[in-house]
Amino acid sequence: MKVGFIGLGAMGRPMALHLHKAGHELFVWARRPAVVGDLPATVCATPAELGQQCAVVFTVVTSSADVENIALGKDGLIDGMAPGSVLVDCSTIAPETARLIAAKLAEKNIAMLDAPVSGGVQGAIDGTLAIMAGGLPETIEMVRPLLECLGQRIVHIGPNGAGQVAKACNQMIMVAAIQAAAEAMRLAAASGVDCAKVRQALAGGSAASRVLDVMGERMVQRNFSAGIEARLHHKDYGLVLEAARKSGAFMPLTATVAQQLNALMAQGMGRADTSSLLRVLEGK
Repeated sequence: MKVGFIGLGAMGRPMALHLHKAGHELFVWARRPAVVGDLPATVCATPAELGQQCAVVFTVVTSSADVENIALGKDGLIDGMAPGSVLVDCSTIAPETARLIAAKLAEKNIAMLDAPVSGGVQGAIDGTLAIMAGGLPETIEMVRPLLECLGQRIVHIGPNGAGQVAKACNQMIMVAAIQAAAEAMRLAAASGVDCAKVRQALAGGSAASRVLDVMGERMVQRNFSAGIEARLHHKDYGLVLEAARKSGAFMPLTATVAQQLNALMAQGMGRADTSSLLRVLEGK
């Protein structure tokens, strides 16, 4: 299949490579052509040109505005994609933006899935991402062989926008767990106890989690170089709080964690790893 890919960052590049390795012909567009590098793909001049070539297009970019502009803006995908083609957006964006884009594309008989992913950079490299999809069931089945190149768990959540709601829930739990791990490591250190041994003990009990394994280890080693930059989790929490406001959901823990992320950003650590929440607690 001819597959388009837009968003060749830390997550997108390995995802695109998996599609290529599965035998699909890859077409890409990038705002900065230099990021394409040695990727085995045909480079297109605009999203519209890319859309003309491909039956399915994937996007993995930063913000709601980015996705909307790529899909619906000047020389956007909507101007090139043919009826019956599919946009699979794996970005983390607002649910209402996903619904808006899907509705506009549907007017031209172009299908869309909002299919955000979880699993981090390593999950993208390993092809083990969790994919939470919003859209029509028949659209998911149409592109399932492509999704299976990228992830091990593919769950149809509901109609367009539902995938983004699920991703918001994922981010709420994950970053709250990072904050909890940071507070645990801070308590251990403030009490004069070896943080590494505390983490080792917790990993064998009911507090065990992937967050404790990965982020707890980063805190113990004081390795705050970015896996996923904290500014992206800060952006995600903005989406979560806006979804809560619109739905009327009461989420006090999420609001508190959001303030910790605000403090992290204010202290200039947005491009460091989110495990830097420990440094916020330390006042460093």
